Amino acid sequence: MFLFEFQKKSKFSTNTVAGIIFTSRFYQSNYLFTLNSISMKKVLFLMVAFAFVGTAAMAQLEQKDYKKNQEEWDKRVKEELKLTSDQVVKYDALNKEYGDKMSTIAQDATLSKDAQKEKKMALKKEKEAKLFEFLTPEQQAAYKELIEKKKKEMEKSANNKY
Repeated sequence: MFLFEFQKKSKFSTNTVAGIIFTSRFYQSNYLFTLNSISMKKVLFLMVAFAFVGTAAMAQLEQKDYKKNQEEWDKRVKEELKLTSDQVVKYDALNKEYGDKMSTIAQDATLSKDAQKEKKMALKKEKEAKLFEFLTPEQQAAYKELIEKKKKEMEKSANNKY
């Protein structure tokens, strides 16, 4: 510090020892600054990397939750409607067919959100029509009740969420 002040005061000093010490301290501080900026770059890079990893992990969790909810719904439908083994096979095939169609629509980047929603609603109605082809009238009524219960539960959870 003293040498720095000395060098600062005597700008054109011929004292080479002080000049050398000052110069080496300047380069040391510049070197430290470079190291700090490199470490800051690493820290920033790591933060960005963790953000991407965290986002991907959350997306996977949401997908698992969706699959879990779908499996619970299917189980509930099968139990409450008391589907026969033949009906269970048809129900599972119907879910697979329309699940694939739904994911195709969801992944179609050319469609707007509104267009996707419209297509999904049309598919949902089509699926329900095919479902009703092999359900008895009692099962159809029970299915409609289940749908109403599910809508109310979803509205309730949406209201509690906000």
